Amino acid sequence: MTVNLIEITAETFSEVADEYANRIYLRGMPDRNGKLKCNKSTQLRKFYEEVCMWQEKIKNDEKKFNENLPFIKMINAKVAYAKGRGLVDAEFETMIREGLKQVSSIATFKNFKTFFEAFMGFYKSYAKKS
Repeated sequence: MTVNLIEITAETFSEVADEYANRIYLRGMPDRNGKLKCNKSTQLRKFYEEVCMWQEKIKNDEKKFNENLPFIKMINAKVAYAKGRGLVDAEFETMIREGLKQVSSIATFKNFKTFFEAFMGFYKSYAKKS
């Protein structure tokens, strides 16, 4: 499943974000002691906060967006590094990679940020249940 950030549907920020959150949470399922093996919400939140920071920096300024797009896309490298350290899994990396691949304008970046926000809300709800 790939999220479409170019053509947002009524389900993008609800069912699609929920499905991603559920799958990614289940892949990092808690061990017998109740600790997640990977995909801890604090780790995922760091990436979300970085996206928020870039959104705040560029606002609606097309020039700033274009200047900072390489650094926004660099989030892929940071997620890959976290995956290499066992902090996130391949499913989370794929979600971020597929989302950032579609970021080519302020509008698609806002859609990515909003999707990530919805994902984090659903993810936190799964983490609270355990």
